[in-house]
Amino acid sequence: MPKLKFFWGVILLLLLTHELAAQTSVGFRGGYSISNVSYRASPGSRTERVGGVTAPTYSLVIEQFLAKNAGAQLEIQYLQLGYTQRDTLDRTNQSRLNYIKVPLMSNFYFGNRGRFHIKIGTHVGYLMSASDESREYEGSTLIPTYGGENDRPNKILYGLSAGAGLSNLFGKSTLAGEVRFSYDFNRLEAQNRIFDMTSTNLEVTLSYLFQVVKPKWKNE
Repeated sequence: MPKLKFFWGVILLLLLTHELAAQTSVGFRGGYSISNVSYRASPGSRTERVGGVTAPTYSLVIEQFLAKNAGAQLEIQYLQLGYTQRDTLDRTNQSRLNYIKVPLMSNFYFGNRGRFHIKIGTHVGYLMSASDESREYEGSTLIPTYGGENDRPNKILYGLSAGAGLSNLFGKSTLAGEVRFSYDFNRLEAQNRIFDMTSTNLEVTLSYLFQVVKPKWKNE
């Protein structure tokens, strides 16, 4: 609980800073995320890649234009990650991890009303809950559970994100479609049950933004 209070304290501090108070657009982003997991059960073992989970994702978006075709974007996002592992008998183990994630992106736009954009940045997050949806087989070389009473996964998420898409301006409104890829550097496993584990996720989303403050470059 203290870590959760600290996390939300940082977010509140960001929202109160002068730079963020000068945002130009606010809105929502929603769509689907597809996560994937790779792991090594022990040192020297080969890397195993397993399926992930597909789930809805949505976020509050705050964007500030720093120049005509460049800006910065902060999001507060709900995201579900996880894994789906199957054996040759089609038995399934699946766990889902629910995060509050905060991406901070640099945005670059090409075009006028109809625009192509590239977004590059970093993200941090906090694990809110975990659940083991299915556990049909066991073994020492399998990904362990993370939603059990005795499970203690690392709760902090961090990594890099990059995306690209198309957007169109309608007066003060912006509608945008985007594909975004994220790579997480954190290690979920905290009890040394497996040696190493990494996760990635792909998001396909649609955003709606509404301009609330005129961009600074229009006043120059």
